[in-house]
Amino acid sequence: MPETFYEPVGHSAARATPHTPAAAPGPRRRPPAPVIRRTVILAMCVALAGYTGFRPPSAWTATLQSISWQGGFHRRFVVGTVLHPVAVWSNYAYGPFAATSYAILAALLAVLMVAAVRTRLPARRALVAAWLVLPTGGYLFHEVGYFEQLLFLALFGAWWLVNRGWWVAGALVMTISVCVHEIALLTVIPLFTLVVVRALPVRRAIAALVPSVLVGACVLLVSPASDDAIPHLSDRLRGAGFPARADVLEIFGRTQAQSLRMYEPLQVFSFLAPLALLLAAALALTFTSGAVVGAHRLLAIAAATAPLVAAFAGWDTHRWAFLLLANTAVVTWWWLGQRTPDPARARPAPHYRVLVAAALLCTHVPLVYFDDFAPRELTGTAIRAFVTDATSGDLLRAPTR
Repeated sequence: MPETFYEPVGHSAARATPHTPAAAPGPRRRPPAPVIRRTVILAMCVALAGYTGFRPPSAWTATLQSISWQGGFHRRFVVGTVLHPVAVWSNYAYGPFAATSYAILAALLAVLMVAAVRTRLPARRALVAAWLVLPTGGYLFHEVGYFEQLLFLALFGAWWLVNRGWWVAGALVMTISVCVHEIALLTVIPLFTLVVVRALPVRRAIAALVPSVLVGACVLLVSPASDDAIPHLSDRLRGAGFPARADVLEIFGRTQAQSLRMYEPLQVFSFLAPLALLLAAALALTFTSGAVVGAHRLLAIAAATAPLVAAFAGWDTHRWAFLLLANTAVVTWWWLGQRTPDPARARPAPHYRVLVAAALLCTHVPLVYFDDFAPRELTGTAIRAFVTDATSGDLLRAPTR
């Protein structure tokens, strides 16, 4: 059984023995100094990542969030369906969509912060801190509004549910995630598979996975939208002065074969393949510590590198690279919480050095931002420009394209 995603803080949460009576309840104490120190350090990492990549949610993501089941769309409709009453009430103002994007990002960061502060494994805490200060942290902020942030938030919630025995609820969360965005089949569903296969008996694991796979197949097989859905929403957004992106709506009017003819999938694949091979090799070497063996080892590597298949689903090359790194980070977190089945068979391996070396090599993989944005440099000029944009309100200004 893997450790739960959240762990008690420090060693004070060790299980009580029959000879150790539970402490009597007393006045609430202030958090111990180590917890405060961890929180401050991680908050600084979040601040650095935010400074590097923060931007307003793009017109692309806002347009995607306006798509709803009520409007006749059959893919990526969950967020828009929930927001539909607010969108109608506000006449499709940009503000509610942007606020939703910020709230999802804030919730995801809160989950990461709580998990990193509460973990009893320093390596896990270092993993989160490194993720934030490396280019991936800035890219996470730059991606505000993209549905994968909600997908990973759903994954962590499902993980929490499974580890508490509520695997049916976790399976339901993952099934809904496929309707948030079908890319869940290549990102969080493989990671969820890894968790349930390790945590549940075979029959329950299969029962937990079948609904999301079946719903995913239905989402991919049915028409993305009804015949009048695209022109109706386009007219509605145009009349409301919404910064709509026409190319977002065009996605729902063409087949996957038509999409593949719009770019070079093999070119995207050739960009991602070296990164995927590097990550797979790093995990394979890391797993020689003995904590993950047999089929679980292959499943973990497959879960980490599954986003490679997205090369044949779309042309967002650098976004797919980011998702490869994200999946690998989640698999690494999971691996750090495993226990070696037979300590006598565990071989000493420089697994931490392998991970550090892989992380340093991954910094050479470019994560190019969308819409002509770029990571902010940590220089006096860039910091002054950032402060000026923040104080003038330009940093939160609604996009025009």
